[in-house]
Amino acid sequence: MLGNLRLRLGEYRRLAQDGVLAIGLLISIGFLAVFVIYPLYEILSVSASDAAMPAWRRLMTARGTWRVIMNTLWMGLGVAGLGTALGFLFAFVQTKLDVPFKRFFNLIGILPIISPPFAVAMSTIVLFGRSGLITKKLLGIRYDIYGLDGLIFVLSISFFPVAYLTLLGMMRALDPALEEAATSLGAGRWRVFRTVTLPMLTPGLASSFLLLFVEAMADLANPLIIGGNYTVLSSRIFLSIIGEYDLYAGAVLSLLLLIPSLTLFFLQYYWVSRHSYVSVTGKPVGRARMITAPWVKWPLFSLALAIAALVVLVYGFIFVGAVTKVWGINYALTLDHFRFVLFGYGSDAMVDTTMLASIATPIAGLMGLLIAYLVVRRKFAGRSLVDFTSVLGLAVPGTVVGIGFILAFNEPHWSGLFPKLTGTALIIILAYVVRSVPGSVRSIVASLQQIDATMEEASASLGASSLTTFRRITVPLIRPALLAGMVYSFSRAMTSLSAIIFLVTPRWRIMTAQILNEAETGRFGNAAAYCVVLIAIVLFAIGLMYLAVGSKTGAERLIER
Repeated sequence: MLGNLRLRLGEYRRLAQDGVLAIGLLISIGFLAVFVIYPLYEILSVSASDAAMPAWRRLMTARGTWRVIMNTLWMGLGVAGLGTALGFLFAFVQTKLDVPFKRFFNLIGILPIISPPFAVAMSTIVLFGRSGLITKKLLGIRYDIYGLDGLIFVLSISFFPVAYLTLLGMMRALDPALEEAATSLGAGRWRVFRTVTLPMLTPGLASSFLLLFVEAMADLANPLIIGGNYTVLSSRIFLSIIGEYDLYAGAVLSLLLLIPSLTLFFLQYYWVSRHSYVSVTGKPVGRARMITAPWVKWPLFSLALAIAALVVLVYGFIFVGAVTKVWGINYALTLDHFRFVLFGYGSDAMVDTTMLASIATPIAGLMGLLIAYLVVRRKFAGRSLVDFTSVLGLAVPGTVVGIGFILAFNEPHWSGLFPKLTGTALIIILAYVVRSVPGSVRSIVASLQQIDATMEEASASLGASSLTTFRRITVPLIRPALLAGMVYSFSRAMTSLSAIIFLVTPRWRIMTAQILNEAETGRFGNAAAYCVVLIAIVLFAIGLMYLAVGSKTGAERLIER
C-alpha cells in the first residue's frame, strides 16, 4: 500500500515538473469541481434531506414510477442503437464508397444537430400525425405519432449527427495500410471490414452509443411535445418542478435518471480500456481504397439517399411553416414571421444567443481538448474520475443542470470571491460550456486512442517541450475530432433549451426559449421562422470553422510538414 502511494505521488511530481501540464490539470479539476460537481451536489443534498423522505416513499411505492423508468430505458436504447447505425452509415458512405453527392450527404449529416430541440418534432407532427399532410391527406391513414415510436424517430433524426461526426473523423484517420495488409494476406472485403475496420472503430461506436443514450434520456423538449402518454424521466422531472412545484420529487427522480446513464458509461469505459485501437503510427500511409462493387455500394447509397430525403423533407417543411399563414392549415405565402424575427421583437434574442454561444464554443473546445489529452496521455491518480466527471454535464437532464446552477450560484460564495451569477450572461455561458464539454471530450478521446503515443515520445526525445509537442504533433493529428467537438459545442449552445430555461432573464433573451414561447401561444409560424434563422446562423458559423480548421486529416497535414 505504501509503495502504491509512492507511485501515485511520483505521477504527480512528474506532472508538476511540467508547468503547463500542471496548470492544465488544475484548471480541468477546478472547472469540473465548481461547475459540474458542486451544482450536482446542491441538488443531491436536497434529495438527501429529511424533507425529501416523503417524496422517496411516495415515488418508490408508485407503480407509475417504475413504468416511467422502463419507458426511459427503452427510449434511450432505441435512440442510441438507431442513431449510431445512421451515423455509421453516413460516415461509411462518405469515406468508403465511390458514390456521388458526398458533399450533400455531409450537409445532411450535420443538419439535424443544428436545429432547435423541438423543430423536428413540430414538423413530424404536421407531416405524420393524426391529421398529418402525408399520413392523413395523402395516404388516408390516421396514424398516432405520439409515443415511443415518434420519440425514437424524432430523437434519432435529431441526434445521429453526433455519431456521424465522431465516426467520420475516425474513419478518415484510419491507416489504409492496415486494410491493404489484410487484403494482401487473402482476406475478403467483408472479412477485412469485420476483423480490421470495425474493431478499430470500437471507441467511436461506443462513445457514440453512450452520447446518444444520455442525450435521449436527458432531452426535455421532444418528450413534452411528441411523447403523448409515454412519460419519461426528463418530462416527469420537469412536470414535478414546474407543474407541481415539488423540488424534492424532482431531485429524487434526477437520481433515478443518473443510474442508467452512469451504468452505461462504466460499461463503455471498461470495454474500451481493455483493448488497443491505435491506427495512426506516423508511418507512411497510402490512399484509402474505395468500395466499387455495385452490389455493395448502390444498396448502401440508396439507403443513405432515402434517409437524407426524409431529413430534407422534415426540415424543408419547417421552412414551409415559416413562410405560410398558418402552418398545416393555411398555406398562403407570407413573410410576416421573418419580419417579426429579424426586425421585430425577436431580433434581440437572435443577437444575444449568437454572441453567448460564440463565447462558449472556444471555451468548451479548449476544455474538452485539455481534459481529453490529460485522460488519454497522462497517468495520475484520479484520472478515471476526471474522465467520468467530464461526462456528467451531459448525463444529467438539462433542467436539473439549470436548477443546480440556480441553487449553487444564486448567492456569493467563499466570502465574495465567487460572486452571484444568476441573472448574468456568465451563468448562461457556463451552462452552455458544461453541456458541450462532454461531446468534445468523447470525440477527442476516441481520436487520441487511435494515435500511437510513440510519436509524441519521439518529439520529446528530440528536445521539444510538452507544449510544442502538443501544438505541433498532437493537435494536427486530432484536428477532425477537434472540429467535430467545436461544431457540436456551438450547435448545442445555439439549440439548448432545458439547461437554460430557468436561467434566462429579460436582459438576456435566448432563441430557443422564444421559440417555446411562440409555440405555446399558438404562433407556430413565428416559431418556424425562428428555427430557420437559427439553422442559418449555425450553418454559417460551421462553414467558418471548416474554413479555419481545413478539410485535410491530421495525418495528411503532418506528412506535408
